[in-house]
Amino acid sequence: MRCFGSFKGDAAAFECQGCQEACPCDSCRVNPANVGCGDTRSTASNLHAVKLGPRLSATLLFAITLLVGFSALPQAALAHSQRNPSANNKYYYDAKVNTGRDNGYSDAKKITENDPHFGWDLGRFVVSGFTSRTDDDGTPVFLKNAGDQVQLSFVLKQNIDAPDGDDNKRINDDANGYDQELEVEKSRKGFGRGTLIVRHTNFQNASTSPQVYRDYLPALKIGSETKVDLCEEGDYEVALDYEVETTGDIPVVSTIPFPQRYNNYRIAFRFKVRNSNTMMFLFDVKNNSELFNGSVTPDGFRIDLAGSHYLDVSVKREVMNETNDGLTEDTRFNGTATDGESFTKEGIYTIKVKNPTTNEKPTEKRIYVGENDVLKAVVANHMDVTSVKKRLEDGATVGQDGKFMQATSKVSSNAPHAAKDSSASSNAREDTAVTAAIPAALCIAAVFITCIIWDVRKKRSRTCSKAMLTQRKGGDEE
Repeated sequence: MRCFGSFKGDAAAFECQGCQEACPCDSCRVNPANVGCGDTRSTASNLHAVKLGPRLSATLLFAITLLVGFSALPQAALAHSQRNPSANNKYYYDAKVNTGRDNGYSDAKKITENDPHFGWDLGRFVVSGFTSRTDDDGTPVFLKNAGDQVQLSFVLKQNIDAPDGDDNKRINDDANGYDQELEVEKSRKGFGRGTLIVRHTNFQNASTSPQVYRDYLPALKIGSETKVDLCEEGDYEVALDYEVETTGDIPVVSTIPFPQRYNNYRIAFRFKVRNSNTMMFLFDVKNNSELFNGSVTPDGFRIDLAGSHYLDVSVKREVMNETNDGLTEDTRFNGTATDGESFTKEGIYTIKVKNPTTNEKPTEKRIYVGENDVLKAVVANHMDVTSVKKRLEDGATVGQDGKFMQATSKVSSNAPHAAKDSSASSNAREDTAVTAAIPAALCIAAVFITCIIWDVRKKRSRTCSKAMLTQRKGGDEE
């Protein structure tokens, strides 16, 4: 058996091209005496793996990396689909009016049969990404939850050089255009071939300067949903102003026929964006810890509406009555409250938050500010003053959190549930951590295995080369 290769007296210079058997080395079984003899018979010796080792290692690493990547794709796709489930909720608006000509797009004439714009629409606005929609005196109100992104877009439906497939019509460059309602003045740039205007009014009823997109239509692709703006809470006014030029045979609408005619048109609507929740957070004014329904604090609390600006908040304060057997309202104090307001006077507070847009049941929390043990227990245990005093007379004591200290039976009965909830939460966190660690562990394992293979191959290569060199030298001596 022979091998295609060359041997130059140095083991490192040996290059195998199809090794055979009968090697003095147990790993490769190659006889160096046959090197270069040109025998065409070959059995693919293990020594050939020395040269292919790096390729094999790289191939193995690449395969494992692909396996890890593809296994992560379904989870990534699922996470993406769950990130914004309301993205497919859409609302369309395409109602157009004839505004006359050169009057700041201020008129609103109904489009009739003789109108050049009759029977076709230039495009439509799209509002997407909301959770639900309601109505406020004819104005659509889009409600969003945490994670929702309300998006305003526009879809062009016509070729602006031949709308409705008519070469006698085109969207004209309105050189002297302006918008009277949204107060966009004339400029040297004019309105171009369609101008988009967006104005936002915030919760303080302060309107921002209009966003003006001049010569808007030429940049659009027919049929594509072109994003305009992300919409946070507030009121929005949107308008697309454009001019249509018509040539050729035009219906005579007056006693004087015109060889060409220009008409101004407008697609405009208003809408509102509101948070749909009635989230309310209460924080201790001293240590900034969160307070919950039934909480007790000696220092006072602060209201946080989590960025929702259109909620109605009311606060009621109660104190012990003169006979110390009940509560009485502080009518001089009760009233509305605002986001960020703090309350530090001693008393029992009932805070209600209502969303006027949804008209759902208000969110209500009751906490106590002060050091009175009776009022602490009233709030923390949801009891009246008489019942609390009876418990105290029976020997119960009140802890810092307002709970009765001797209520061991109740605590012990609830303890297993609390432990179970804590264990479940801990297990959930551990499962999440394990799931997240799997791809990283696989990658580390792949690198580790590759290093081992590389090291073994290098050692095998050195062993074989030394054995062949030794036998070669022995043959020369003979």
